[in-house]
Amino acid sequence: MLKVELRAAKIPGLPGLVADHYWLLVIRGDLTSGQQTCDRWEVWQFARQNHSCWGHLHKNLLAPRQGVGNGPSQLIEQWTGDDALNLVEAIESSPSHYPFTETYRYWPGPNSNTFAQWIVRSKTNLGNRAIGKSFPVPDVGG
Repeated sequence: MLKVELRAAKIPGLPGLVADHYWLLVIRGDLTSGQQTCDRWEVWQFARQNHSCWGHLHKNLLAPRQGVGNGPSQLIEQWTGDDALNLVEAIESSPSHYPFTETYRYWPGPNSNTFAQWIVRSKTNLGNRAIGKSFPVPDVGG
């Protein structure tokens, strides 16, 4: 079983009144053993915060469904099957294809929402609270 979840949570402080932080989960499961793994992928405002990072792009910085300081996360959308497979390929190759691993700006971007929208661009559009989702990402073959 393979599943990708798009999740969001309100960001802390006053900006949380109007803005959310989006990230992606890659969930793999073995139906026979019941074993499951889950990797959280996101861009964080501070670079190099754990051992699985590429600048601002982090894998497993926080627990999969943990919010970011202003309440719990919400499931926005999920994909399985071929849709999930295509997204996983984009997510897992993003360290070498996402052009803004070394750049982060709250406004107008690039930020966490720029990354999440770039990954899911062929499947959905992030909500109105995804400040930075419209920041242009050049096509670099990813």
